[in-house]
Amino acid sequence: MTDHLLDHVRPYLARTPKERIYYILSPLWIGYGAALAAHRTLDGLLSRPPSFRTKGLMLVGPFANGKTMIAERFALQHLKTARKQRVWVVQTHEGVGLFHFYTSIIRALHAPSTGGRSLNALDGQLHQLFSELSPRVLIFDDFNNALRGRLRDTKSVFAYLRRLGREYDISPVLVGDVTVYDYVNDSEDMGSRFELCAVPRWQYDEEYLALLDSLEAVIPLAKASNLSDELIARQIYSDSEALIGEIVGIVGRAAIRAINDGSEKITLSTLRALEYVPLSGRRNAPERQALL
Repeated sequence: MTDHLLDHVRPYLARTPKERIYYILSPLWIGYGAALAAHRTLDGLLSRPPSFRTKGLMLVGPFANGKTMIAERFALQHLKTARKQRVWVVQTHEGVGLFHFYTSIIRALHAPSTGGRSLNALDGQLHQLFSELSPRVLIFDDFNNALRGRLRDTKSVFAYLRRLGREYDISPVLVGDVTVYDYVNDSEDMGSRFELCAVPRWQYDEEYLALLDSLEAVIPLAKASNLSDELIARQIYSDSEALIGEIVGIVGRAAIRAINDGSEKITLSTLRALEYVPLSGRRNAPERQALL
């Protein structure tokens, strides 16, 4: 019986092991509560009326907890349905100051950028790009990268975020960890401009168990694994340290193991055989010590 699988997943059982493993390793979207709430808030930024003091959003949570997936999924959904692209994802460059920040945006907008140009030239190029493209939402992934270094560099970046709203009617979305929250709320001015959308670690509750059921439904294994059963759910929760990126990774690795050994289901033994090292323990893991 394959009642544990969604209808569109069942045909994959007829595929080769290699094809099934490829499917498991592909990016996976799960519409859980925090992700859907973030998308509703982003929709609000996209559909708002024009403003000279736009509101922005902080999408904040720990590493490996799905923030980038939430942002990129929203941008992709918009791109599929929009007549004109109004949402852009900016991969914030390593390095501080306006030069790095400007070049991050220019690259995201797929415009050529020549090394060594002055700040004034880059600012002028961005003005022209914004005038032509009329973006409504700019999502700055890994915004933490813009917060390292001298205080005056950070202040210049935040001053430019204010300009995005005042001059171009753009809502900035800052994606990162708690550092982003701390910097934004260091002043009342910036704190009043950004709404918080938290993506916290998971709690061991019904929503977490529902997440495991959703994962099981999209993983093409011939037998039901019952991932939400107490012992299996607790093992995944412990190994993942309640991070959705780790949860998905653990379930995926266990599913691949179940395909390769022919068991076609994830059991507690499958999970333990992975000898999975949680994220916080990898710095001092035996594998690391063996490299010395």
